[in-house]
Amino acid sequence: MKWSENTWNGITSVYQSILEMPFITEMANGSLPMEKFQFYMAQDAIYLEHFGKALSMIAAKSRDAEHALAFNRFASEAIQAELYLHNSYFTDFEINDRGVAEPACHHYIHYLKSTVALDSVEIGLAAVLPCFWIYKKVGDYIYANSKLEGNPYRKWIEMYAGEEFGESVKKAIEICDQVADNTTDEIRNLMTEAFITASRLEFDFWDGAYRLRRW
Repeated sequence: MKWSENTWNGITSVYQSILEMPFITEMANGSLPMEKFQFYMAQDAIYLEHFGKALSMIAAKSRDAEHALAFNRFASEAIQAELYLHNSYFTDFEINDRGVAEPACHHYIHYLKSTVALDSVEIGLAAVLPCFWIYKKVGDYIYANSKLEGNPYRKWIEMYAGEEFGESVKKAIEICDQVADNTTDEIRNLMTEAFITASRLEFDFWDGAYRLRRW
């Protein structure tokens, strides 16, 4: 079994909890209060800026040229997504200021950047993977189980269920499996630990938005 398959099995309960949380179910049926989505969008813009920096650090530390090119591209896509939020979603949903990183966002971005900076590149790769993989899985789930007609969040749902994002996710998983195959048992175990931690922080990010959790 590939590292990614085995590790995904380790977050089954976390992923199921994400699918069942109010933020996701209410977004799917279009009943999510606008204030909660606006909070989420503002925090996501902050997150994407720092996520892009973490991806750039991975590219700089990578010993494989193909991996470095891929993560430089992912970093560019993250920054482009942040700009798109400002130019489109912020206008559509009347968000004037993204504000500051609130607790869930602050915890997540600092976990990613410290892991990528201080741990081996393999562990950094595993830490950023849930943002790719869980977002894609959740986007596909919402798209398949949502009421799209008249749903104010339709554009977001369709973006994360799109084929272009899916290709990036597939590549990120492949790279993690490649490095896992060529490292030690100790590093593989730490990769798994990082993946599980980041998956929990994915849950916390949405939960923090639903609860409007501020400092």
